[in-house]
This record gives sequence, C-alpha cells and structure tokens, in this order.
Amino acid sequence: MQKRSNFLVGIILLIWFVISFVTNILGPLMPIIIETYGLSLTMAAFLPFSFFLAYGVMSIPAGMMAERLGEKRPMLIAFTLNFLGALLFSFNPQYSMALASLFIIGIGMAMLQVIINPLMRTAGGEENFAFFSVMGQLVFGLASFVSPFVFSYLIKELAVVPAANPLVQMLGSLVKNDLNWTALYWLFSFIFLAMLIILSLIKMPAVQLKDDEKAGALSVYAALLKKKDIWLFFLGIVAYVGTEQSLANWMSEFLKRYHAVDPSTEGANAVAWFWGLMTIGCILGLLVLKLWNAKLVLKVACILSALTISVALTGSKELALWAFPFAGFTISVMFSVVFSLALNSVSKHHGSFSGILCSGIFGGALVPFIVGALGDWIGLRYALLFLYITLGYLFFIAVYAKPLVDNKTMTLKEFFSKR
Repeated sequence: MQKRSNFLVGIILLIWFVISFVTNILGPLMPIIIETYGLSLTMAAFLPFSFFLAYGVMSIPAGMMAERLGEKRPMLIAFTLNFLGALLFSFNPQYSMALASLFIIGIGMAMLQVIINPLMRTAGGEENFAFFSVMGQLVFGLASFVSPFVFSYLIKELAVVPAANPLVQMLGSLVKNDLNWTALYWLFSFIFLAMLIILSLIKMPAVQLKDDEKAGALSVYAALLKKKDIWLFFLGIVAYVGTEQSLANWMSEFLKRYHAVDPSTEGANAVAWFWGLMTIGCILGLLVLKLWNAKLVLKVACILSALTISVALTGSKELALWAFPFAGFTISVMFSVVFSLALNSVSKHHGSFSGILCSGIFGGALVPFIVGALGDWIGLRYALLFLYITLGYLFFIAVYAKPLVDNKTMTLKEFFSKR
C-alpha cells in the first residue's frame, strides 16, 4: 500500500494555487494591454488564444509523457517552461513576446493539470481523493479571487515612487519601458523559480495509474474519435470553457468601454468576484447535485446564466458590476456536470476520453477570439451575445445526454436526516 503524504498533498494544493493565480490574471490585464499596445479586439483576443491553444496541443501528450517519465520530471519541465515563458516577456515586454510567453506558459500549465490529479490520489489516498479534489477546486478558486487584488495592489503601489513595500520596489526596478503592469510577470518568474526549487528537493511517490487514468494508445484515441457522442461532449467542454474565459477576459474591457470603469480597480474587483462567486457556486453545487439530477442542474444553470448575461450586457453600470460577477456563480457547476455526464456515457477508455475532454479546454482560445473578432465588427456588447450560442449548446447537452449511470440523488428530508 502506498504511503500517504499530507506534505505532498499540500504541495499539490500549492501547485493548484499557482496555476490559477497565473492563468486567470489575463482578464484584469486585458484593457491595459489593449491600451498599451493600441490593439484591436481581434489582436487582443490572440492573447488568450495563445495560452489556451497550448491546452489543446499538450493535454494528450502530457498524459503520455507522465506515463513514460513518471511525475517529477514532467513537472520540473513544466515549471521550467513557465519560468522561461515569464522571463521572455519580462525582459522584452512587446506584444509578440506576450503571445510567445503565454503559449509557453500554457504548455507548462497543461502538463501540470494532467499530472497532478493522479498524483493527488496517490499522495492523499483513494479514500480521500474526492475530498482533496474538492479542496483543489476551492484553492483554485481562491487563487483566481486573490490575483486581481494583487494586480490592483501592485499598480497602486508602483504609482508611488519609491514604493513603500520593499518587494514591490524591487519588482518596479526590474520593469522595462515604464510598463508597471509587467511587474506581474517578474512576480510570476520568481514564483515559478521557487516552485522549481521546491519540487527539485522533494521526493515524489511512483503513481500506479488505474486503467481509467491511463492515456491509452493512439489506436484507442482513433477509435473514440470516430464516435459521435465523443465529439458532442468534447464540444460541450469547448462551449463551457469558451463561455467562462470570454466572460473573464472581456468583462473588464466591456465595463471600461460602456461604463467608464477603471480596469485597475473596479474592473479588477469584478473579475475577482467572478471567480470568488464561482468558488461559492461550486460548494453549493455539491449540495444541489445531491438533490437534483445532473441534467436538470445543467439546464437550470444554462437558463440562469443566459438571464444573468442579458442583465450584464443591457443593464446600467451598477447592474453590470453585479451581473458579470454573478455569472461566475451561475456557470460554476457546468464544467464538472458536463465532464461527469461525458464519462458516465461511456463504459471504457475513460482515461483516453478524459484526455480528449481536457483538450476541449481549447475552447478558452476559440470562443474569446470569436467574441473579439466580432467585437471589432459589431461592437463588444453585441459580440458577447455569441455566448447565447455556447449556452444553448450546453443546454442541448443537458437534453441529449443519456448517461449509463445517473448521479445519486435524495430528498431534502433524506439529506437532513443523514446530517
């Protein structure tokens, strides 16, 4: 029996924090990047496109690499790529370097996400895996909530010369071309370097992958990709991640354009609360899925999300500042529900199918790009109406799905009697 390690569980949770802290900062940065480089919405959309394209490219190869090399070496490779990607932009903060940097960091992040789930099962024990998985999601949400406030703090402190905080002063001294917001990438570089040092010093257990976690041969992927349902659920992940990232990435720019909201303060706060309310929604979602069928939960979530986005796009400044963050709450359960419906709809090759589904995170590249391109043509407000299509597709998934196993539900009376 594999020895459990609470220390390693803590390291994995720290990795989740770092992944989220870096990944979801792009939304608050978007208006400032657009202004800095004089970008059109289409050109700006290439930034998240570069990052999430890496997920589409790397998710399946990362699983194969982990099986061949073990967990530690690919994780060290991933953080090395993250470190080099952050340094690339820190030393040369140009738009072209930002695209390259985000793609390199995206490859590293994709590798990490594929590796750490099986590692968590080994480190924490199968009997605790569900609990630690939820903990990972909570830590992920907490980091997404915190990072925009860190961004706001850095911008505020760097506006004062010299900065009162010695760490901020040091970051400010490294900034090139007086672009204070790029201090974030110096901060990321130091974080990645610290993670590299920590991981190089600790011992990793050998992970014995269950059959459902193995990546599978190329022939398995080829066989799966011939099935219609595989593509339908893959597109469901594309639709969800595209919806999530379009809201996160374009929210602050929308608020700036239509309501003159400062992206470094109120705009960043809106993005922070989007992720914060998503975390709260995930917690409540655990309760709701005990009471309702997963398909019904997804249908209700789609309807509430469409209504909330409508208010965000057509309401006043005050309503938009409330509705955009609340959309994080309404979409919070969608990813886990679509993923579970997908896996419960096939009887074997779950590991390979999971790799295909994770490649659907590419939706975070595709849909924000479509919204950005449409925004240059018809305006960002009307471009964001494209999310009705992605939500409509998710509603279709809720209607269409025929899982082999339904989620177990109970009445309210039964639920409280178990407490």
